[in-house]
Amino acid sequence: MTPLARAQRQLHAHPLALDAALAAAVLLCMLAGSFVDPHRGHGVSWSIHAPAPLSLLLMTLGAVALVFRRSAPMKVLAVTGTVSFVECVTGDPRAPVAMSAVIALFTVAATTDRATTLRAGLLTMTVLTAAAMLAGPLPWYAQENLGILAWTGIGATAGDAVRSRRAVVQAIRDRAERAERTREEEARRRVAEERLRIARDLHDVVAHHIALVNVQAGVAAHVMDKRPDQAKEALAHVRDASRSALNELRATVGLLRQSGDPEAPTEPAPGLERLDELAGTFRSAGLQVEVARTDHGTTLPAAVGLAAYRVIQEALTNVQKHAGGEAKAEVSVVRVGPNIEVTVLDNGRPAGEEPPEAGGGHGLLGMRERVTALRGTLTTGPRYGGGFRVHAILPIKTRTATTGESA
Repeated sequence: MTPLARAQRQLHAHPLALDAALAAAVLLCMLAGSFVDPHRGHGVSWSIHAPAPLSLLLMTLGAVALVFRRSAPMKVLAVTGTVSFVECVTGDPRAPVAMSAVIALFTVAATTDRATTLRAGLLTMTVLTAAAMLAGPLPWYAQENLGILAWTGIGATAGDAVRSRRAVVQAIRDRAERAERTREEEARRRVAEERLRIARDLHDVVAHHIALVNVQAGVAAHVMDKRPDQAKEALAHVRDASRSALNELRATVGLLRQSGDPEAPTEPAPGLERLDELAGTFRSAGLQVEVARTDHGTTLPAAVGLAAYRVIQEALTNVQKHAGGEAKAEVSVVRVGPNIEVTVLDNGRPAGEEPPEAGGGHGLLGMRERVTALRGTLTTGPRYGGGFRVHAILPIKTRTATTGESA
């Protein structure tokens, strides 16, 4: 740190000492000006003139008042204005006591608002200038009288400019701080959204495959003694389902890796192009699934395809868990104008069993969050005559999709 910067820091840390030094400097300037008489004789001749004792007292009072200009700017202006007024009326020749009033007016303008500055400045200029012109020893048109008007106006204007500059600098700092807080809040929001998305993916993967493993394990245990071939087939399905679950879990958890970590996941997110494969895994678990599609030729954005896939996966998983061994599900994917509509129906659950959303799980909530994130709509509820219905409407063109993706 340079010596100048160190001195400035110390002065800012001790404002009273700074104001005392300023008051001493103003007093010296007023004393120096009071000893000069530019109007001696009939010409303009500079000569030494001893000021009157009253002028010395008034200059001292005005300088001492400036020590307290930060803590009580209006009171200091009143004191300095009063002593300047007295000097304007009684001084002969006039000592520059008005200099203390100029500094006080500058302080008022720099620390208050513009309206207060305007009122105080006009009052100070009017009173001092009028006193000098009407009651002073010099002619009313003398340049010293006009000097009082000019210097008080300059003090008020300079103080207002300093206050405006401070306000601009503070506004810039406030905007920078708000921008920094906004960036931090945006980063936290994105982290929360990413955590929620990964949690939904993990739920969908685990719920789907664990349900299949549970069904196939139950089948294998039931037929192990009487039909070992069918038990082996069921265990093979268990092995395939667990392998798929591990692969999808590895891909999902891989999203949590740092950018520099090796072996980042490269498998694309599943979409409706894997719908037949998904339906096959449920059929192998004993669920009758029929698929009807009229969206052929439609290219979906990755986010829309993933959301549609996860909605169907979660809906079929709920059918598998809640609708019983004789369940039958119907899946339809239809393009209607700018939207893709996905519907999953089942033919009912055993009497007395609660609907899927009453079981306390997060499947339907996750589906709704996925669809809402894409500005789509999701409706779920029991069907008339038994069964359950899941219906999702997803816009083909999302905020991040291009025109080519929505063709």
